[in-house]
Amino acid sequence: MEIASSRRSGVGATLVAAGHMETPHILDALVRMQTEWMEMPQLKITRPQAQRLWSLSNEVCETAFASLIRQGFLVQAPDGAYVRHAFVRMSAAIAAGSPSPSR
Repeated sequence: MEIASSRRSGVGATLVAAGHMETPHILDALVRMQTEWMEMPQLKITRPQAQRLWSLSNEVCETAFASLIRQGFLVQAPDGAYVRHAFVRMSAAIAAGSPSPSR
């Protein structure tokens, strides 16, 4: 529970700093969604899949995805699925033959 609380405050701080007032349901969805993408950076999921996976209403899911896109955390692929922004950049660099970033 400590990790969720820590991440929740991070998400909330980001949203408040950006001037967006999010409900507890949306904040909880943001924490769950960001946690999944942190654990699985290559996750590619559609909105209906996300609604089923995280038991979200259409409104909460739509608002959470919009917030994550505004933050630059996610992007929406041409096929409508949502993917991690950093993964898209990394995939493009690999496809272009650029060396991978050092760790």
